[in-house]
Parts: sequence; C-alpha cells; structure tokens
Amino acid sequence: MNILVSNDDGIRAQGIYRLVEALSQEANIYVCAPHTQRSACGHGISIGVPLEANEVQFDNAKLALEMTGTPADCVKLGLRILSTRDIHIDMVFAGINHGGNLGTDTLYSGTVSAAVEGCFCKKPSVAVSVNSHHPEHFDFACELALKTLRKSYGKMDNKTVLSINTPNLPTSEIKGVKYARLGAREYDEWFKIKEAECGKPQYWYSGKPVFYEGLSNDIDVIAMQEGYATITPLKYDLTNHELMEEVRNWRIED
Repeated sequence: MNILVSNDDGIRAQGIYRLVEALSQEANIYVCAPHTQRSACGHGISIGVPLEANEVQFDNAKLALEMTGTPADCVKLGLRILSTRDIHIDMVFAGINHGGNLGTDTLYSGTVSAAVEGCFCKKPSVAVSVNSHHPEHFDFACELALKTLRKSYGKMDNKTVLSINTPNLPTSEIKGVKYARLGAREYDEWFKIKEAECGKPQYWYSGKPVFYEGLSNDIDVIAMQEGYATITPLKYDLTNHELMEEVRNWRIED
C-alpha cells in the first residue's frame, strides 16, 4: 500500500513527522509538502508561476519532496511526479495540522484542501488535525489516523474526505470519539493596526473562538469543546439540493 502525505504547516512541522511515523507501520509513505507555512490558504493552486520540487531526507518515508506552492499544488504535482517514477498512490493523508479544522473553518483549511485535491485526483483521502496552533499531544491523532487507514482501506470512495480532529490533550483525558456534522465556527475577531515603515497602516487579523452553550454535541465544534475527538465525512459537492427546485422556479433567465 502506498500513501501520499501532505500538509499546510510545512514539511518541517512536527505534525507531519508524527503522521508519517504512524502510517509507516502499515504502508509505504511518500511525502509531498510545502517548503514553508501555508495555513488557511484554502484550495488555491498556482497558475502562471513555476513550481519546484526538491528531494529531502525524511524519517520513515520512502521519498520526500519539498515543494513550492500550495498544499493542493503539492498533492496534484506530487501525484504526477510519483506516477512518472511508477509509484502509484492508493490514499492521500493530510496533516497532522497544527490547529483544528472544524465547522466552517474547513473552507479555509489548506490541510483539508490537500485532502480534497486527493479526491479530485481520484484518491480516497483523510485530513487529520489537533485543535491547537501550538499542539503538544499528537498521540491520539496518530492512533485515529492509523485505525482509520486500517478500517477504511479499500472501502472509501474517492469523493469523500474523512476529517479527523482531536483535542490537544493526553489520550487519557480525551472523552472518546464523536461522529459529528459540521457546525459554525465563529470568532470574536478583530484587526490589529500597525504602521509600516512606509507610513501606511497594516492590518493583522486575529480572534478567539466563540464558546457555545446549549447545542447538541453531534456538531463537531461542540463535541470538541466538550473534550471529544471528531470524525466527519466531507463531500466537495457544495450544492444546496434542498433549494434547487425553488431556484429553478424563479426562472431568472426570463
């Protein structure tokens, strides 16, 4: 079994090393990841600019490519380069992300987008995240990733991403796993204004997640808030099927 692993925190992030170490117990691992931090870049791909891919040493990987470009670029180009070397990938894993990918944040996530690109390239895909930008506890995320590989191999279609999120807690303190739907991920947010050397203002985005009360813990954001890990199957079909017939009846073209 051959697995391609990517991320958005960069090829030197601790999370991707831990994920590769875990998955290498079951599969041949090939790494194609950004040369620098690319968090929250969404599903952008590079058009009109060249991409570079350089081989680097990476523990527990058969081959590792450090690439310029976005996480989606790394998966798209990485699969192409590997195929020219007669290496055929069975699944794509992205992560372990330093920060949760919950609720509406999944639309910003470079990690989830790397996994979605795997689906675009007809590979079953999994995204794995720890809910902290400064994670200390990767063990449970690694355990879930490995169990997911063992359970899902040969059973997942290539139109679904399994998104795994774990609290930044020791395994003994995590309450369990919830199979959860996406919720809202809102922030008490602001822009800090700093003056650049040229005298013009610069705006730096920041914020703190909103704490929710009284909502069901079958929502990923709430389950995480209560100390559970979550697993959510994602589809890239964003169509609002419930509204389709109503919109059709508006006959906007008339």
